[in-house]
This record gives sequence, C-alpha cells and structure tokens, in this order.
Amino acid sequence: MTADANPLLSPSALPYGLPDYSAIRPEHYLPAFTAAFAEHLAEIREITASSAAPTFENTMVPLEQAGRLLENVAHAFYTVSSADATADIQAIDEELAPLMAAHQDAVSLDAALYERIRDLHERRDELGLEGEDRYLVERHHREMTHAGAALDDDAKTHLTALNQQLSTLTTAFEKNLLADTNDLAVHFDDSAELDGLAPGELSAASRAASDRGLEGYLITLPLFTGHPYLASLTKRDTRRRIMTASRSRGSRGNANDNRAVLTEIVRLRAERAALLGHASHAAYVTSDETAGSPGAVSDLLHRLAAPAAVNAHREQAALQRIIDATEAAPFALEAHDWAFYTEKVRSAEFDIDTAALRPWFEAERVLQDGVFFAATQLYGITFVERTDLVAYHPGARVFEVSNEDGSALGLYILDLYTRDSKRGGAWMNPIVSQSRLRGTSPVVVNNLNVAQPADGQPTLLTLDEVTTLFHEFGHALHGLFATVTYPHFAGTNVFRDFVEFPSQVNEMWIMWTEVLDNYARHVDSNEPLDTGIVQRLKATETFDQGHATSEYLAAAWLDQAWHRLGVQDAVADVADFEAAALAEIGLDNPAVPTRYSSTYFAHVFAGGYSAGYYSYIWSEVLDADTVEWFRENGGLTRAAGARFRERLLGVGGSKDPLDAYRDFRGRDAEIEPLLTRRGLEG
Repeated sequence: MTADANPLLSPSALPYGLPDYSAIRPEHYLPAFTAAFAEHLAEIREITASSAAPTFENTMVPLEQAGRLLENVAHAFYTVSSADATADIQAIDEELAPLMAAHQDAVSLDAALYERIRDLHERRDELGLEGEDRYLVERHHREMTHAGAALDDDAKTHLTALNQQLSTLTTAFEKNLLADTNDLAVHFDDSAELDGLAPGELSAASRAASDRGLEGYLITLPLFTGHPYLASLTKRDTRRRIMTASRSRGSRGNANDNRAVLTEIVRLRAERAALLGHASHAAYVTSDETAGSPGAVSDLLHRLAAPAAVNAHREQAALQRIIDATEAAPFALEAHDWAFYTEKVRSAEFDIDTAALRPWFEAERVLQDGVFFAATQLYGITFVERTDLVAYHPGARVFEVSNEDGSALGLYILDLYTRDSKRGGAWMNPIVSQSRLRGTSPVVVNNLNVAQPADGQPTLLTLDEVTTLFHEFGHALHGLFATVTYPHFAGTNVFRDFVEFPSQVNEMWIMWTEVLDNYARHVDSNEPLDTGIVQRLKATETFDQGHATSEYLAAAWLDQAWHRLGVQDAVADVADFEAAALAEIGLDNPAVPTRYSSTYFAHVFAGGYSAGYYSYIWSEVLDADTVEWFRENGGLTRAAGARFRERLLGVGGSKDPLDAYRDFRGRDAEIEPLLTRRGLEG
C-alpha cells in the first residue's frame, strides 16, 4: 500500500499532528506498521554502520530521531485498540503483538548499537555531557542493559522468543477479559430489582440494554471488583448478582477463562527474569524503579497492611451493628453488602448520602468549571473545544490547550463514556509526544468508563467518578507540560512507581473550596453544595479508609506474590494461590475482597503494571507530602502552580524523578502525611 493510499504513512496535515482518523481504516494499520518497522531498522543500521567513533551527535541524536513513523503509527493504533476494540481491531492487535515484541527486541538488543552507547556511557565525564544529554546516555545504557543487550546471541534468541510469547499472552488476557466482562453484564427485567438507583442511572441501564437489543435494564461491569451501584441498590439479591458476576470474570471455564493464560504469563516472566540475572520478575522490575527491590516494596506494604486490616475489621463491626439493628432478619455482612451499609453508617454519623450528591456533579460542569478551572487558576492554561477536529470515536471530544500568554500548548481529548469496545478502567495515553528535537507538541487522551444516559438526560457523576476525572487529568497535565528535547523523556515517560504521583496530586483540588464552589452546582437549580455538607464531606476523608486501603493493598500484594515466584515455583490452582498470598499479609477478609482478582487484574497481566501495582501507594507518599506543601504555600495560586509545573511536571522523564521531587520540595518526602490521610497513624 502506497503512502498516498495509506494516511498513516504520511505526516498528518491536521493541527498538532493529530492523526486523520476520518481517513484511517483498519486495513491501513498492519501495512503501516510493516513500513514503519522497516524504516526504523534502516535508521538504526545507519547509526551502527558508521565507521566514525561514537559521539553524542552521531549516535544519540539520530537514535532519538529514529522511529518517528513507528511511534506515530503505534500511538494512533493503540489509542484505538484500547478505546474502540472492534473485532477487526482485535484481530490486528493479536497479529501485531508478536511482531511488535520482535521489533522492540531487534532494537533494544542490537549489539552494535549497545556497544556505541556503552562507549559513550563510559566516556560521559570526559565528553562533558550534562543535564538532559548526560541523562539520555545513562538511561539508554541502563534500559538496554536491563532489556538484555549484554547477553550472548543464544540468550538473546531465547529472550526474543519469551518476549513474543508474552506479548501474545497479554493480548489474549485483555481480549478474554473484555469478552467476559461484556458477557457477564447483569440483565434485569424489572426496574423494581434496581430500586435505589437514581433516574439517570436507570436511564443509563436502559440505554445499555437497548444498545444490545434487549428489553429491560443492563448493568455493565467496571474493571474493579465492586460496582458504584452497590452503595445504593436496596435489593440484596441484586447486589449479590452484580458482585458474583464481577468476581467470576475470567474464571468460568469458558473460552474466556484467563487462569491458564495468567499462570503461563507468570512462568514466562520468571524465566525471562532468570535469563536476565534476577531471582524473580519482581526483582527484575523493581531494580529499575525508584523502589529498587521487592524488599522495599514488601516493607511498605506490610507496614500499611496491619493497621489497614485492623481499621477494616473495626468498620466491619460497625456495619454489622447496623444490620443487626435495622434488618428484620439480620444476616452476616458479605462483600456485596459493604458499600450499601457503609452509606447507612455515613448517613448516620455524618448525615451524608453520597448518592444524593450526584445532581451537584453534572459531568460538563465538573469538566469545565472544576477540572479545567483548577488548571487555569494554577497554571494559566485555557481550553477551547475544537469541534472541527475528529478524534478516533464520535464520543471523543477534542480541546485545544493554550498557555497563559496565548501560545499553543497541545490538544486534550476526552473520551468519557463506556462502550462494549472499550476496555475497563480509566487511563491517559499520548497520541503525539512533545519533543524540541522533533518539533512536536503533545496530544493526550483521557479515557473513562462512565455510563451514558439516554439522549437529552444529563450525565451525573458519582464522587468517585469526579475523583477519577481529576486523577486522569493529572496524567494529562504531565503529558501536556513536560517540555524536553528528546522524545525518550516526553510526557509520562518516567519510572512506573513515580508516574501516579502527579495524577494523585491533582485530586486535591476536588474539595478545594474555590474549585468546589465553582463546579458543584445543582443541575436544575444551580444552587451550590451546602456548606454544611461540604464540611461533613471533608470530615469523612478517613471514613472507610480501612476498607479502601485493605482492598488496594491486597491487590498490590497479590501482584507481588505472583511476580516473586521463581522459575521452579509452579501454581496448581489460582484461587488457592490467591488465598494463601492474602493470608500471608493478613488481608484475607472475605468481606473485603481484593480490588482486582488475578483473572481480571488487567493492570498486571495485560497492562504495564506487572510487579508495579504498588506504585499507587508508593507515589501517594510523595502526593500526600506535596499536598501539605501546597497548603503551606498558598494553595491554588499561579506561583505554586508555576513551581510545580517548572520543577516537576515540566521535566518529564529528563532527570531522576526523586531528584526532581527534591528540587521541587526542597527535601525528600515524608510518610506521615500519607499515614494521616489513610487513618493509619499509631
């Protein structure tokens, strides 16, 4: 296919290099990848064929220029494969997975390229390399060594085979999970079974059923174990059906069963780690993160698990007392009851019904007058919707972002609503990465999975969904603000256990008075959220944190347990392994299931968080400490925002992240603010 016939093979004429999705068809992707692979390898050969001694200018600069077409094609495709995975796109993804793994290995394991970079690394002092240039050499050397570039040829052949197998398996895991999640959506004939849902929620359930040609109502499943509706559904059997469906994903013995897939992923990752000289996949991963070792991760998780479990049992006893006092036929609290009775306790103790707050969280107002408003107040940036620009799906909206002085910054794309072709959860990804070397500006995407109501009905968010929107926008800001020379350091290309830090910091503005007053307005009356309710909401910040912390830590520990296994450690039964792992850390409370069970733990078996799911709590140490800094330095001010943007968000991955944090904060982070936030002091 020629460049003229394939829009992916020519530079986009659209602003900021946004791919021309209106012209791209599924059949364009594989030919574009084939051409991009060939072009990238030719660019690498040109570098390594040089007879001149390695210099920064003849090795590192062309290396950073290389692969631009492949990056463009890959970003365009993987944006679609995660957010609109039609059958055609899934077929391409499956075929592409081993090809992409093989190509990445062909570059990262290239002996001649590695030798040139190793030479520069050894001479970096005498070459006088400083700043971003020096760090670029250090990181490329470290990453290629970590990837296996120093292995002999036989070992590299073995490693390449392992990587291709793993890419195929992780793609299969995600495909299975999407299919089983769609298949397990819970169908109800009568709205009475959904008593407790708000009209907008019922409308969304009706629309979901109608979209599949069904009568009645369909409750689709989020990625995590629970469901937002469990807090308000009054029928216990309805809650049970939803929770049972969620927890059975990937483990029903059907074509979508992920148990054999994940155990093989674990075995191959352990084999790869051993080949690369590490005792386990967890040791391999953490060796190139800020944590440094599985031991450091284990120490943090154990330090937090014991008090979290104690708090969760205390919360459980309170919920049981509510059941015993209010139910005509009391029963023992189970996992599907927790959210419902938690709301009763919250109402009794704090006079707050979080479900009743949804009319104050209308999605467009939250976006414009909350998320965008806070960013404008902090950083001076502004947003204008570009309805003339077409994204990859009709539901995705494009906004142009400008700096305070009116100069162009980039594009922000928001894809808010759930659909059967979108994977679960919420995420940010780049379509175009910023680079001074390449002269590119950022284009970033936020995806959420909010249920879409019927046409003409407002989208009313839960407080959790508001939090998710602010969180993912924090990632988007990182992608928009990072201003670097080399694309290797663009946007969120930082250590995995640091990447969640900026997004978690951005959550602080949700309850900041100036921001909350601006966006939390009743959808019908425009009345602000009552100040008494606001104060009570703030008073509940540590409420139910035993449960929240325990379910998260359980998942983080489960990830570590799988990936601490060595080559000889076989797992016969996934459920038994999970139970033993949770008992080991004291988080085996049936009423508080792990946030993700293994068979639907996409973060670690399909995404980039393998042996790294701990990064959320690891980053939260920095986040909580940073929130204290903002409170001490004026909060939502341009001066505070400028410092955070310049010294942390703006550096992207161009310096050690903990060095960047010290430059911003003036010291290392302290853990006490995190302990206080989660009620884990003492």
